Parts: sequence; structure tokens; C-alpha cells
Amino acid sequence: MMKQKEFSIPFSGLKQGKHNFDYTINNQFFESFGYDEFNGADIALNVVLKKMNTMLEFEMGAQGTVNINCDLTAEPFEQLISAELKLVVKFGEEFNDEDDDILVIPHGEHQVNIAQYVYEMLVLAVPQKRIHPGVLDGTLESEALKKLEELQPKEDKETIKENDPRWDELKKLLTDK
Repeated sequence: MMKQKEFSIPFSGLKQGKHNFDYTINNQFFESFGYDEFNGADIALNVVLKKMNTMLEFEMGAQGTVNINCDLTAEPFEQLISAELKLVVKFGEEFNDEDDDILVIPHGEHQVNIAQYVYEMLVLAVPQKRIHPGVLDGTLESEALKKLEELQPKEDKETIKENDPRWDELKKLLTDK
């Protein structure tokens, strides 16, 4: 939990207008949420807080890399990620984070913790299917890939008919105009 404290932004002493906050996020941040899918992380986060009379607006932007394992080969690789999130903070009777874009905090509060929003934004920025770039361009040499190729079903040329008579009849309709 210690790693998340630095994401509490005290706004009560700030003047109205824009304020910048910069963070470097590493794997400890994700581990503080019990998330262990990344081998490593190096992400630059920029937070712009726009303080107004009745509300706060946060604009968060993140760029960096996470080291993850390939879904096919289990080989670790660096995945580039980029993410943006806008969050509006309003003041109300009680804390309410049911809306994804609007956070309501009690009137007496003097700081906002954005750690949960940062965490969700970054985890969602990682592609669902994690494939090593070397698999895509054919440069990765791995035992897992060799085994997958060996086990790949071989196409049996005799079982594939060149033409299906049902389709031939339909094709005639297209050419008979």
C-alpha cells in the first residue's frame, strides 16, 4: 500500500488553474494491487490537474513499456503501451466512485488518490493477446514455436475439392447478368 500513497494529490493548497504531476511507474506499483502479470514495468505518467471552483479535472497520459510473457511461447518481451484517461472530481455529501468518469468526494476532503484509476488505465492498455514481435515477423527462435509447428495439422490435399457444385450454380447467377 505504501507505493500508492504518492498518488494522493493534495489539491486544497493549490491555486485555481493547471498543475502538473509526473510519475515513473515500475512493477512495485502493480504488485501493490496484487497484480503479477508483468515481469517489469517502466512507464512515465503525466497528470495535469485543472482546479476550478466547483470541481477538479484530471488528465492522465502514460507512455512506456511493460515486460510480459508471450501467450504462444512464454518468452518475455517488452510491450509498448500508451494510455489516456480523463477524470472529473466533484464534491458531494459522500464518497461515490460508481461512475467511471466522475468521482464524487466529500466536501471536507483535501486530497484525491488516483492510484486505482492509474492502475486500471495501464492494465487495460496492454493488448488482450500478447504476442512476441519475433513471432509475428518470424525472427524468434524458440522451442515452443518449433513444437507448435510440428503439431500443426497438415492439410490433406485430396480431401479438399477444387469446386463445390453448389457454389458453381450460384456463381452462374453472378455472371449471367
